[in-house]
Amino acid sequence: MADYQNAKRALETMQNVEPHRLKGLEVLSTALWHLKKEVELSHLAQTAVDFDRLSPEAWCVVGNCFSLQKDHETALVFFRRSIQLDPNFTYSHTLSGHEYVSNEDFDKAIHCYRDAIRADDRHYNAWYGLGAIYFRQEKYDLAEYHFHRALSINPQSSVLHCHLGMAQHANRKPYEALETLQQAFALDPRNPQARYQRATIYMALERPHDALEELERVRDAAPRESSVHFAMGKVLKRMGKMEQAMRCFLTALDLDPKDNNLIKAAMDKLDQPDVEEDGSAF
Repeated sequence: MADYQNAKRALETMQNVEPHRLKGLEVLSTALWHLKKEVELSHLAQTAVDFDRLSPEAWCVVGNCFSLQKDHETALVFFRRSIQLDPNFTYSHTLSGHEYVSNEDFDKAIHCYRDAIRADDRHYNAWYGLGAIYFRQEKYDLAEYHFHRALSINPQSSVLHCHLGMAQHANRKPYEALETLQQAFALDPRNPQARYQRATIYMALERPHDALEELERVRDAAPRESSVHFAMGKVLKRMGKMEQAMRCFLTALDLDPKDNNLIKAAMDKLDQPDVEEDGSAF
């Protein structure tokens, strides 16, 4: 479960109880990064550096601060500074990998994740990072393996189950994927990505009614997500409900005018049969 708000509260309590404790600040900085708390993260970075400029945690926090500002090159400079101070500081190796992924430099990212695993083979974030790269490279067997390794360390993560399910589906294991996504949903019923991915699989299995049911629940949880309305439109088209499909496409277009070419193409082809479409298309 990625509950960053509660993680933030717990780590701030730790900081209040032990104000001179640096261990754990790197995790707090990541929680602030996910919550987009730029001011709080900047303050934490300044506090950590002022307290101990020779701690790897301090420069890791600074790196996260620049990462949030999408200044990936500067973030990498500070993560490298953290690693220079402690070559076994696993977290900075992994965050460096994330920055290289943002720059689409996958070779360097893989190197960073492997360095993290060499320092601590139970650092599931690095196993996940490798799996995500292999998934993007369509090396689905390798993606599955690395997601499995991450889950063996952190089996309570709904997000990891979701990524494994996506890899299994891409690897033509739809029923295994559905079982994995059910586990993701059981761990976190609020995880809309698990429902969305199940809808994708149901479409591939020619079960549009089941797909629509899942997408309607995702829409209720994220009503302003254009891609969900677009996917619903494609499902409704498959079901022969052209008028409802058009309404979904129009809603998607209103919510995301930037993606209008894809949506308008679907609207233009509304009366044409889906010749080579499958569930992976939405």
